[in-house]
Amino acid sequence: MGSNFLGIVGLSLQVSGLALLFSTLIGVPVGVIIGLNRFIGRRLAAVVLYTGMGFPPVVIGLFVYILLSRSSPIGSLNTPFIPNLFTPSAMVLAQTIISFPLVAGFTMAAVMGVDPALRRQTMSLGATRHQTALTVLSEARTGVIVAVAAGFGSIISEVGAVMLVGGNIQGQTRVMTTAIVLETRKGNFDLAILLGLVLLLVTFLVNLLILRLQGTVFDE
Repeated sequence: MGSNFLGIVGLSLQVSGLALLFSTLIGVPVGVIIGLNRFIGRRLAAVVLYTGMGFPPVVIGLFVYILLSRSSPIGSLNTPFIPNLFTPSAMVLAQTIISFPLVAGFTMAAVMGVDPALRRQTMSLGATRHQTALTVLSEARTGVIVAVAAGFGSIISEVGAVMLVGGNIQGQTRVMTTAIVLETRKGNFDLAILLGLVLLLVTFLVNLLILRLQGTVFDE
């Protein structure tokens, strides 16, 4: 039970950590681009992001399931770049899609909240667009960190999508949330509660780390 328990916790951290990494690497630049640039379709892009922020995770799980199934055009390609269903890779893909709009949307709102005078002043000093974007992003770092925290919160506690694309297979795709559901149905409330407490502890520690990353903002 001990190694199985540790395996469930470890896989949860691995899947959610990778999904958060990918959604951050994609979501932060997308949020900055939409937040700082004026282009045709900008409002539509913002609406799509905001819609994605409220999308039911189980529906995204259904979308990924259909996308990766052997009967779909993409799933039938059978290449190493496309994950198979009922694997941790499929779970990472689903969680990345769930987390991405939150990271991108909150980042967009954070950079749009920075005083436009800072951007104009930076450009007047000869900074390139890339350097200006980095300056604005640095000023909006507190909001960006909140965006990452929101993304993590949306996936570490997610059940429906990972259940659909992962299958809750013991020793392979079982994570803390799906294990809690299973153990509760079996009447193993002690183990379910223990997993729930570990999940809460992990969430607390990650948010504590995020708070430290915000530096002295709370002391100002």
